[in-house]
Formats: sequence, C-alpha cells, structure tokens
Amino acid sequence: MAQSPYPIDPHLTAIAIAYKNAGYIADIVMPRIEVGKQAFSFMQYGMDTFFNTPETLIGRRGQANQVTMDGVEIADATEDHGLESPVPKADVDNADERYDPLGNAAALVAELIEIRREIRAAGTIFNPATYDPALRTTLATTDVLDNPNTDTVTLITDALDKPLMRPNQMVFGQRGWTKFRRNAGVIKAIRGTNGGGLVTKQEVAELFEVSEVVVGQAFGNQTRKGQAPIVSRLWGNHLALTYKAPVLSRETPTFAGTFTWGERQASQRELKPGEMGLRGGTAVLVGESVKERVIAAQAGYFFENAFSPN
Repeated sequence: MAQSPYPIDPHLTAIAIAYKNAGYIADIVMPRIEVGKQAFSFMQYGMDTFFNTPETLIGRRGQANQVTMDGVEIADATEDHGLESPVPKADVDNADERYDPLGNAAALVAELIEIRREIRAAGTIFNPATYDPALRTTLATTDVLDNPNTDTVTLITDALDKPLMRPNQMVFGQRGWTKFRRNAGVIKAIRGTNGGGLVTKQEVAELFEVSEVVVGQAFGNQTRKGQAPIVSRLWGNHLALTYKAPVLSRETPTFAGTFTWGERQASQRELKPGEMGLRGGTAVLVGESVKERVIAAQAGYFFENAFSPN
C-alpha cells in the first residue's frame, strides 16, 4: 500500500490545535458537532414538532393518542480546509534552540485557517438570508441601536420574544459592541439614573436574560493575492440573536453548528533539492474537515445595519 506523502506529525498537530486567537468567535456562535464519518446527516424538524398540543387524556378502556417526530433527514458531508507552508532546509539547519521553523509554520497556517473559518461564520451569522423573513429587520439610519432617540431595550426585548425558541446568545461585531455598551438608554436600564461608564457583557446578558454576549473582534484581508491589502473587520455593524442548545448533537435543535470530522491535524512532506532551493526543505500542511450549517433558522433574529456605520 502506498504511503501518504504527508505523515502526521504529533508535535506539529499539537501546535496547530493549540493555536487559537482569542478574538475569534466561530467556535462559539457555530459550535462544533462531532461526526463519525465525513458523510453525515442531521435531523431538521419543523418548529411545530415540539409545540403541538395533542390530547393526552386516556379513557379507562381507550388508547393513547400517538405522536411522531416528523423531521427531515438532511444529508451532507464535511469539507477539507487546509494550507501548506514550505520551509527551506537551510532555515531548519540554521535555527537556534529558541526558534522552531516548522512549528512556526504550523502556527501561521493554523492562524490563516482560523481566519477563513471566521469569514465563513460571519458570512452565515451576519447574513440576513440565513434568517426566516419574519425574524429579521433592517434598521433605518434614524432607528439604529446607538441612536439616543431609539428605544433600544424595547426593540431587543421584543425581538427576543419572537422566535419560538428564545435566543440565548447575542452576537455583536466589535464596533457595534463599543457603541452599544455606551448607549445611554442601555446604561440607564442597567444602572439607573445614577449609573455611568460602560456596561459589561455580563450586565447586558443579565438585562436581556441571555446566556452570553459574544463579540467578534477579528480583522482580515480579503483582497486577492497580488492586490494591495485592505484589512477590515470580519464582523460588521449588525446584531444577531441566536439560540444555542446547551448540549449539541445531530438531533438537537440549535440555530447553527459546525459538523466536524476528526481533529485538526498537521503533517509534513519532504521537498527535494531542486523542488525548493539547493538543499530542499519541508512542506508543513495543516487542515481540518468541517461543514458549517444553519440547523434551525427559526431560532434566531437578525438586526441588519443595527449600528451607525462610522
């Protein structure tokens, strides 16, 4: 049997798994759901499945009414995402004990894979097309949540009451969160007339009775190679209210998740002299097999253009 040109390296794999930028939120807003094979399926239930009101009374000689879990099994498959970084042999040979060229390459590639995953997550959670049409709104410039004349608390509490599964997660971009936490109406609702300063994530979570407030801080350059870089925030001026199930599985209703086959892994292959310079080198490959999916679009609410653009 032919051997893989990319033998898995446990040391590099540990680096690739451990490298995590604290500003990324994809694993929080689209948490991972492990699957046993690359091809997988999950159940998508109509929202009425868990809210029907069948008669439960049974006569002395009667039969109980029957109910069924009428869902649709959705078939899908995880997709492989990976990047490779070539390291010249000369770099390895000349490195001192304080620097690990192969480990550094694995960390860099892991970082870039995280950025791409963050882009996919933001493109899902902050996309109005993701949500049920009745559970999304686009705010006019005069109605944005950082406008002092907007009743921000009322707008959000009303929105939280609309989905059949009440959202337990508020998702902001960093600029939106900065404007929101200094909103005078929000500060007054939390601290009263004598309060001031900036509100915290915990205070906002308690005010709106949600489990967590999540803020996307990541930047990224999304221009093509060769073009002048334009670094911008990946999470825009929107606000998403989503329901995340406390225990995740393929059968659990939750707004969105990331189906994951296996762990992220790192491997390396030899580059012969001539393939890379005079002495050859090592190509470090890092990758994972995942698929981001919206599972219950009716378990969320979306404010598009929730904050002023500046």
